[in-house]
Amino acid sequence: MKILITGSNGLLGQTLVTQCQQRGIDFVASSFGSNRNPHLTEDKYTSLDITDSNAVQEVLHAHRPSVVINTAAMTNVDACEEEKDKCWQINVEAVSHFMTFKSPNCKFIQLSTDFVFDGLNGPYKETDAPNPLSHYARSKWASEKLLQKSKDSNWAIARTIIVYGLGENLSRGNIVSWAVDSLSLGKELNIVNDQFRSPTWAPDLAEGCCLIAEKDATGIFHLSGPEFFSMYDMVVKIAEMIGADPKLISPITSEVLDRPAPRPPRTGFDISKSKNELNYAPHTLQEALKAMYPEKVS
Repeated sequence: MKILITGSNGLLGQTLVTQCQQRGIDFVASSFGSNRNPHLTEDKYTSLDITDSNAVQEVLHAHRPSVVINTAAMTNVDACEEEKDKCWQINVEAVSHFMTFKSPNCKFIQLSTDFVFDGLNGPYKETDAPNPLSHYARSKWASEKLLQKSKDSNWAIARTIIVYGLGENLSRGNIVSWAVDSLSLGKELNIVNDQFRSPTWAPDLAEGCCLIAEKDATGIFHLSGPEFFSMYDMVVKIAEMIGADPKLISPITSEVLDRPAPRPPRTGFDISKSKNELNYAPHTLQEALKAMYPEKVS
């Protein structure tokens, strides 16, 4: 097996590189521009603009992967609302390029999101009907439908929720590491109390993707953490775990934030299918924080 990882400069991409290294899986990593992962040697990296169909075709032909894990995406929900064309090029049209040029023997694993749901009836199973609220969510749902309608059935969709963890030279942070850093400095935080999620540790998600590849699984899989919190309660728990003062955290409503893109209020996943079919076994927030910050969490 040889895996092509797209978006390898991102948190999940970097973690997939580590997973492949640990599991002895042959791989090539790719991202837009130069490699920013110091733990990745240049001979295992190739620059790739996934919106360029010719470049996608050339990389697939040159490296002949048996699996593509597409972590590359435009994930800033508000930016997607304001730059709709760019969002669609990256999140939908690029997926079409891979499906057009990949070999039928090559499995395509597409990362997707809990935001394909409207958040009225969470937690969700894989069989529940999507109803995306934002342009970002519509683009990810469109990429899912593209696979589902394809004559090529060698694909899988890995939906996930709020991915957190530690990486190198990341262009975007995540709420967990941001909360730990901010609370450690004694900063006051305003956190929404009307959005409910199941935060997902990047190594768990990366392992789930590798399990899909190793087991040659197809279809849709929900890969998230095992717990379900309001965002406010999650950050309070983080404060308690690292010995920070929970009084630094104030609850606010989503309405107060007044962001350009709507968010589903209550998602979360039923991950029983992934547990049963993949042997997926995600860690709790406390277990993950203990691994991430052994000096802060006992």
